[in-house]
Amino acid sequence: MNSAIVRNLLVRGMLAGLAAGLLALVVSYFLGEPSVDAAIAFEEAHAHGGEHGEELVSRTMQSTAGLSTGVLVYGVAFGGIAALAYCFALGRIGRFGPRASALLLAAAGLIAVFLVPFLKYPAQPPAVGDPDTVGQRTALYFLMVVLSVLLAVATVILGKRLVPRLGNWNATLAAGAFFVLVVGFAYAFLPSYNNVPEHFPAAVLWEFRLAALAVQVTLWTAFGLVFGVLAERVLAPRTAAPGEPAGQAAPVPH
Repeated sequence: MNSAIVRNLLVRGMLAGLAAGLLALVVSYFLGEPSVDAAIAFEEAHAHGGEHGEELVSRTMQSTAGLSTGVLVYGVAFGGIAALAYCFALGRIGRFGPRASALLLAAAGLIAVFLVPFLKYPAQPPAVGDPDTVGQRTALYFLMVVLSVLLAVATVILGKRLVPRLGNWNATLAAGAFFVLVVGFAYAFLPSYNNVPEHFPAAVLWEFRLAALAVQVTLWTAFGLVFGVLAERVLAPRTAAPGEPAGQAAPVPH
């Protein structure tokens, strides 16, 4: 794949990430913010001595401009990285078209980058978690992300090598079992944290984590659908016009 195509896919990946970020922003605002507000109210009600730290940024600013900036910037960066991963994976994961490849990449990314780490270290709203362990919990979460991504790559490589010996179906099952087994070992050996305050509302915690899951599912799904369409315009042959030979490749835009 030449550099012009990679550049075009990178730009389209960032645009797809921006579009996915807009949808994720809507989901985050309507599903996530109410549980964040409830968690903050709990934290303030149970603050020692009724004292609260000085609020440097208002809650209104955090839930509007701050949330929008964070989600959209993340969407653009996420889209660019995913597009580069798409360029690397294209043709190496099977004979799939641009749209199918984008959706497969999105599904794999959702599982490896978010779902596997999330099941071990789920998202926590304000007032949940010991402040003294924030650094350690953050490091462990990103370690789980790195392990999951590397394991996903190893699983794909293993599956491809097993195909000549076992066939597509059995090779896929064997590689999937390998992935689940190693993830299970990681879950068992990495430390866990249960720092939920005794009287913290279980419904708020549940709603917050469901909202975090909904945001990521929206982000990855929207990216896969939008980027698949945009990538197809770069990679797939255009329909031949009258008088032109069929199957002529579409020119790469600059």
